[in-house]
Amino acid sequence: MVPELLVSDQQASRAFYTEVLGFAVLFERAEDRFSYLGLGGAQLMILQDHPQAWRTADLRAPRGRGCNLQIEVDDVTSLRDRILAAGHSLFRDLADETYDVGGGEESQRELLVQDPDGYLLRLVQPLSL
Repeated sequence: MVPELLVSDQQASRAFYTEVLGFAVLFERAEDRFSYLGLGGAQLMILQDHPQAWRTADLRAPRGRGCNLQIEVDDVTSLRDRILAAGHSLFRDLADETYDVGGGEESQRELLVQDPDGYLLRLVQPLSL
């Protein structure tokens, strides 16, 4: 699954995902203000909001209510430092969590941050039990 996020300012969102979180631009269509981004095994698309966009309801901040996107990263602690150094605040700071995954448990170090439009991102680093 590759989510596409409808954003209010494609350049600001692109900068957040690439310069702060470390995503790479896999390809772009500048004329559409569209970017396809990747980080490790995670991929997402960002598209500048426009009148013909596929909107299912009015868009109000924060966008993506009721949803968080979990993105696995290699080093969530240093990513936290980059987020804060770039002047962004955290929705929830680092925490180690253990989840029941049906027949076992998995642990991860995680933090939550909102992108420029308020989409909630859960950045996680798997931990060994």
